[in-house]
Amino acid sequence: MPANLNAIKVGMVFAAVTGGFHLAWSMLVFSGWAQPVIDFVFWAHFIKPIYNIEPFESAQAAILLAFTVSVGFALGLLFASVWNALHKT
Repeated sequence: MPANLNAIKVGMVFAAVTGGFHLAWSMLVFSGWAQPVIDFVFWAHFIKPIYNIEPFESAQAAILLAFTVSVGFALGLLFASVWNALHKT
C-alpha cells in the first residue's frame, strides 16, 4: 500500500460504497422486499422485529442517497488525511 493516499479517490470509494449500500436498500423498499429482509436480519440476530418499512418515496430515497454519499465522501477524505498524516515519509 502506498505511503500517501489520494484523498479525493479514497473519498470517492467511500462515497460509492455507502451510496451503493443505500441504493440497494432503496431498491429493496421500492420492490417491496425490504420488510421481509429486515425481519430476517433481526430474527437472525435474536432481535424481535419492531420496525415497519414505509412505502417508497422517490424524494426520500434521493435525500438518503445524497446524504450517505456526502457522509461517505467526507469520511473517506478524513480517513486518507489521517492515514497520510500518520505515514509521512
